Amino acid sequence: MNPAHIPQALRALLSEREIIADPAPLLVDRRGRYIGQAAAAVMPDSVENVQKLVSWCAEHRVPITPQGGNTGLCGAAVPNGGILLNLSRLNRIRSLSLADNAITVEAGAILQNVQEAAAQAGRLFPLSLASEGSCQIGGNIACNAGGLNVVRYGTTRDLVLGLEVVLPDGSLLSHLAPLHKNTTGYELKHLFIGSEGTLGIITGATLKLFAPPQAVATAWVGVDNIQAAVTLLSHIKNHFAERLCSFELISEFALGLSAQFSRITAPLAAPWHILVELTDSLPRDDLGDLLAEYLFNLGYENAVLAQSQQERADLWTLREHISAAQRSLGANIKHDIAMPIERVPAFTAACDAELLAAYPEMQIVMFGHLGDGSLHYNTFLPIRSNEVYQFEDAVNAVVYRNVLAQGGTIAAEHGIGSLKKHWLPHVRSADELALMRAIKAQLDPLGLMNAGKVLA
Repeated sequence: MNPAHIPQALRALLSEREIIADPAPLLVDRRGRYIGQAAAAVMPDSVENVQKLVSWCAEHRVPITPQGGNTGLCGAAVPNGGILLNLSRLNRIRSLSLADNAITVEAGAILQNVQEAAAQAGRLFPLSLASEGSCQIGGNIACNAGGLNVVRYGTTRDLVLGLEVVLPDGSLLSHLAPLHKNTTGYELKHLFIGSEGTLGIITGATLKLFAPPQAVATAWVGVDNIQAAVTLLSHIKNHFAERLCSFELISEFALGLSAQFSRITAPLAAPWHILVELTDSLPRDDLGDLLAEYLFNLGYENAVLAQSQQERADLWTLREHISAAQRSLGANIKHDIAMPIERVPAFTAACDAELLAAYPEMQIVMFGHLGDGSLHYNTFLPIRSNEVYQFEDAVNAVVYRNVLAQGGTIAAEHGIGSLKKHWLPHVRSADELALMRAIKAQLDPLGLMNAGKVLA
């Protein structure tokens, strides 16, 4: 179909308010890195209308790009023509079961709203991200988001009980019952979790809830090197077991940036820093004392324990403001990587040395979720922002070669999108890629679902 005729054709399917008059703000990704184009952009207000739209697109061979809160960093939600399908109007909390510890929501529900709905019912939905005030559940699932609490609760994949998905032909695959056990054949929901909208459009999900913490202990620990941090992590996991909720690694340079940006004094001086948090579902006053005593007995004496909610908030602000603070350095080449935890020290030593030998003026901002081996490894060069990306391929080659040498991955929680698809063959074997393409061809034989993303 002629793209110029698409907007008028859609008016026969959708109401006028579901067709976006000015889609320009939705065609640019969060970083301004990708600027897309679309013949039309829509915000359906029902799952039935999503089905109508997808059926029409299949009939007329029109590509569809699904979009949630558009907070991604890899260009996955930016369209390359066709129709942009934004799910923001599918945002209802459909049901909540205390007996099943489950909540059923629509894909456009903002993560923070889901957290609040759970809290109002006396439950915890533990997925927590910096963008939780604007990212949407459908996008979280499509990218298998991680965040701050993976060490205790797992990634988004571990929090999904059931999914509702519109398939590429417009049919509906719906299994939202909060079943905690189901061994009837293949578990199809896992095909769509992490698929970045290339196999279908997630419209609803049933998610796990947990008891909210009644006791919290938060400490900031200074260490001389990353190996000391890895050793501490191993000890705390073994001693405090499931009470360990977060274990964040922060470089001295990253802390300095965040402290200046946040106007909060750094809690202590050290080459590397750990923010560790324990939680317990039972009320107890001694959790902080137990943590402090344990750190002291292990020889980690350069540490502070949050003594109030405000002190805890300040420590987390220092961690969470790193991303915003590093923007003062200009444009950067970001890396969302993960590897076996024991190999993080070797990776950092080797990759830092190789990059700084090639780019002596480079500044490296490293921080992330050491508790699950997921790191943000961001590199800055002292050049104008619009020129930094000419070095991206060369810098990525160094970083990813070192990541893969440690048995790691180039995408931990942000996905592949457009940004990393040419790197996928370096991470996945030929047999794995062939299986991925076979699944794609079976579910989306016309190649209309988020065309050009993930699989090159």
